[in-house]
Amino acid sequence: MKNDRIIIFDTTLRDGEQCPGAAMTPREKLEIARQLARLGVDIIEAGFPVASEGDFASVQEIAREVKGPVICGLARCVPKDIEAAGHAIKPAGKKGRIHVFLGTSKLHREFKLGKAQNEIIRLAIDGVKRAKAFVKDVEFSPEDASRTELDFLVKVVEAAIEAGATTINMPDTTGYATPAEYERMFRHIIANARGAKNVIFSAHCHDDLGLAVANALAAVQGGARQVEGTINGIGERAGNTALEEFVMAVRTRNDMFNGLHTGIKHRELVKTSRLVSRMCSFPVPRNKAIVGANAFAHGSGIHQDGILKKRETYEIMDPRDVGWGLTELPLTKHSGRAAVASRLKHLGFKMTDDDVAAIFARFKEIGDKKKFVYDDDLSALVEGQIAEVPETWSLDYISVSSGSQTVPTATVRLKHSAKKDGELQQDASIGDGPVDAALKAMDRIMKTRGKLMDYQLRAVSEGKDALGEVTVKVDFGDGDLVTGKAASTDVIEGSARAYLNAANRFLGHSQPRAPKGTKP
Repeated sequence: MKNDRIIIFDTTLRDGEQCPGAAMTPREKLEIARQLARLGVDIIEAGFPVASEGDFASVQEIAREVKGPVICGLARCVPKDIEAAGHAIKPAGKKGRIHVFLGTSKLHREFKLGKAQNEIIRLAIDGVKRAKAFVKDVEFSPEDASRTELDFLVKVVEAAIEAGATTINMPDTTGYATPAEYERMFRHIIANARGAKNVIFSAHCHDDLGLAVANALAAVQGGARQVEGTINGIGERAGNTALEEFVMAVRTRNDMFNGLHTGIKHRELVKTSRLVSRMCSFPVPRNKAIVGANAFAHGSGIHQDGILKKRETYEIMDPRDVGWGLTELPLTKHSGRAAVASRLKHLGFKMTDDDVAAIFARFKEIGDKKKFVYDDDLSALVEGQIAEVPETWSLDYISVSSGSQTVPTATVRLKHSAKKDGELQQDASIGDGPVDAALKAMDRIMKTRGKLMDYQLRAVSEGKDALGEVTVKVDFGDGDLVTGKAASTDVIEGSARAYLNAANRFLGHSQPRAPKGTKP
């Protein structure tokens, strides 16, 4: 039987979240996992369970709630890691996988692990066997495979297969490989390692040289039948294989890939990209392939003329095939709660009654300020609801004064959750601008000293009355960046609410931390 199906292994929630500043809450991860299931990915690497109690709980919840894909937990070849992963993915039952990894390159053996080759092989065998006690589906990664001596790589792979690994992943951990040599590595291992024809080989590429997608495509031509990557290519350092680019390359240039295909539902790509972008606060560049705002835009008159005569003159894909242009009629302020709930369900969000009530209240506020409420507006409101944390402080009132000949001044009134009902605290401050003044006033009230390290404002939808989505990253003095998000038709109010969201995360110690350390 011809093996022409490429398994898509999504690691947005694990390797993607390791990207500095991309940490997500468990609720945000769950919503992404649900959308990944709708997208049709085969495997979701939900996290690194041993990294923290929060990561363990998040993987466990995804394993329990998300149906369809295999749910995978990452582990070093260390007993406590494997046990944590095994317990975290247990709710997935037969759909659970443990992914164990161990450094194999000379650099990793000598400087990271301090182990000889025979010790590495023993640890790999022990790790795979221990994982097999929890699940039948075990993936093994010789970390930094692309810089590992080929003869030793063959020995490690053979040992892992004999121990029971069902998938062998050969990561280009540092993004060092070129397509030709990465393809050769797969061909060599598959041809020379005993038992290679009984397992699936996988490619996991990083984009340090901008070659992640090219290397993944080369790996497939070399015999790999699983590709690991992330939505929008997010990940450590320069990121990972952008899955949307990989799957559309295989689909568009199928003549080069001899009928290979994936199970991805391509029309869900843009929706998935936008959700991941919002949840991890990483905007998608306008010129990003497939999912960027300019991916199918044509500014040249020559191009526009060609497109009007025949689309294929300057477009190799139909934008509708990846989800562009699939919007519905917008809602208005007269739309009822049932209409909003129905639209949320259509967009793929699974909201509780309390969530719907909170979102509908914000919807009515926005509906009074703008003519139409679009899908992107609703998605921003959902994100705000998901990103909510227990409010130590809540915004009651904000007023600013600013102008070319006026000293920017802000007056802010906040309510503390521990204070009596109706007891408010108010202060005012000047600043370099109205946003700066508002944030300083809030710092005075909350007795915090936040340093704004990043500030992003984008229009969620079209028109002068568009909802403004604000994302901030703040250092409150401990060196860690805390993310805050909010959306409003008033950008000053949105900025204040985003900063307050970050402050509440910091004060409540609810900011999620990305796992530390090197992984494949």
